Amino acid sequence: MNKTIRELSAKELVDMYSSMIYRLAYSRLCSVHDAEDITQEVLLKYIRSGKSFRDEEHRKAWLIKVTVNSIKSLVSSAYNRHRAELDEATELTYEEKEPTGVAEAVAKLPEKYRIVIHLFYFEELSLKQISEITGKSEGTIKSQLSRGREQLKEILKEGNCYV
Repeated sequence: MNKTIRELSAKELVDMYSSMIYRLAYSRLCSVHDAEDITQEVLLKYIRSGKSFRDEEHRKAWLIKVTVNSIKSLVSSAYNRHRAELDEATELTYEEKEPTGVAEAVAKLPEKYRIVIHLFYFEELSLKQISEITGKSEGTIKSQLSRGREQLKEILKEGNCYV
């Protein structure tokens, strides 16, 4: 029996979507803490929205769109623009676990390529779905994927990884 949005427990919600939201946020922000904050914010928006969805794909698309918008809000916030100086002045008391391999290479891409690469390969969305989520034409998405792949290939070659 399929559960509706009202029948999903908080645990089921977190189990189903938190890793997808986190990966997308981390791929853009390259910060464990910011990605965790975005994940929590998106899941809370989902719970509070009371929105009903046609199917699982519709629900996933809504979550991705809200995640992308939350990331944009964080990046453009005054707090985020001014906190870099403080972060540079503060000494880390621990080491964050850094991504390795392909995820690390994707994180080195410019933002416009990083998001479409992540949505296409990690979230397995179609060009049409990515177009709807980002508000860009399918042709633009296709070009960004192609250019992103080329840059990713070069990054991986520099790191002595095989493509």
